[in-house]
Amino acid sequence: MASVYDRNNIFARILRGEIPCAKVYEDEYVLAFRDIQPQAPVHVLVIPKGEYVSLDDFTATAPDAAQAAFLKAVGKIARDLGLAETGYRILANHGVDAHQEVAHFHVHIFGGKFLGRMLPKS
Repeated sequence: MASVYDRNNIFARILRGEIPCAKVYEDEYVLAFRDIQPQAPVHVLVIPKGEYVSLDDFTATAPDAAQAAFLKAVGKIARDLGLAETGYRILANHGVDAHQEVAHFHVHIFGGKFLGRMLPKS
């Protein structure tokens, strides 16, 4: 995974308002929006408002306030979307082996149906 942040990645462009999104939440530290290719009835992407390539980068370099705000936002968004009672999955990919497609740290929130196993049996 590249450790240099690409300021032209799609999430950076969404944060700058160059590309529209179906926003579900925004605060000083976080933007959340619906995925354009949803993998579940509810599929939301949560991104920090900063130049972080991965979770590793975010936890190593983001201020404590940004990290706390991000985690609290994920929980609030899931509750606001009505997922807390039935359950939901959060996923963050890191690097090539995990198939991270956009080199801007982000978390997927999936829900709205029974999601089954997280990974296939080995």
